[in-house]
Amino acid sequence: MTAVGLAAPKAAHVGLFRLYRAELRWIFRRPRNLVVLGLLGLIPVVIGIGLAIGRSTDNGPGNGGDALLTEAAGNALMLPIAALAVTLNLLLPLTSAMSAADAVAGELAHGTLRGWLLAPVSRGRLLAVKAMGVATLTLASAVLMAVVGVLTGLVMNGAGGLFTLSGGTLSFGGALGRIALAAVWVTLQMWAIAAVALAISACTEHPMLVVVSVLAGTIVFGVLLLLSAVDWLHPFLLPKSWDALIDVLRDPIPASGLTEGAVRALCYIFVGLSLAYARLTTRDG
Repeated sequence: MTAVGLAAPKAAHVGLFRLYRAELRWIFRRPRNLVVLGLLGLIPVVIGIGLAIGRSTDNGPGNGGDALLTEAAGNALMLPIAALAVTLNLLLPLTSAMSAADAVAGELAHGTLRGWLLAPVSRGRLLAVKAMGVATLTLASAVLMAVVGVLTGLVMNGAGGLFTLSGGTLSFGGALGRIALAAVWVTLQMWAIAAVALAISACTEHPMLVVVSVLAGTIVFGVLLLLSAVDWLHPFLLPKSWDALIDVLRDPIPASGLTEGAVRALCYIFVGLSLAYARLTTRDG
């Protein structure tokens, strides 16, 4: 006698939000991530203390790349944006690359990714959860630096020092809006870095290889941007618009550089996540 009426049991469906919460618990309980967040939070404080000491011992004007920091010495608005600009070329990309490396390659190396693959979770949903977790850590890094920078700037200069590079004066709410815009824009750039890192992370079991590859690529892109012989390649390089961050300090805000950088970052995010999805859905094990 055959059991015609018996159907095979379906695997329990795990909600995406539940998986996301579990991923966040894992991310923010990892000591390395907490240490990195703590160090990033200290950067605006260190910059503020250094500017306060320098202002009391050096009355000369800043020049070149020091112009933004020189202005930040007496302007509470500029300190958080200066801190984001200083870390945009190395420390924030390092944070994004590290989190993306831990998300896939790190868990694969330690064998913890097998639990995800054996659970009733498709690999597309797995990538979505990992990408959301990395994006959240990156957002937390930028927001933490912005908040600490605001508090440090207010302690140093008070709420009265809220000036733009164009010479205008902003209200406290307007200044917070500029800082929030800068934090969101920097986060978008770091999401692009993280998407590329996830694509590399899906192809290897060695997390350090992901970090080294991303940092090497960032450095190479920076060198290529200095070479006029390959200026045809510059529009395709992600750091091309990173200098536009300072535009949030102008009045009115020039939209061209920030918009171009945002569009370029979205393209990198789409390509990076597409490559990661293609790799995860075709690899064995």
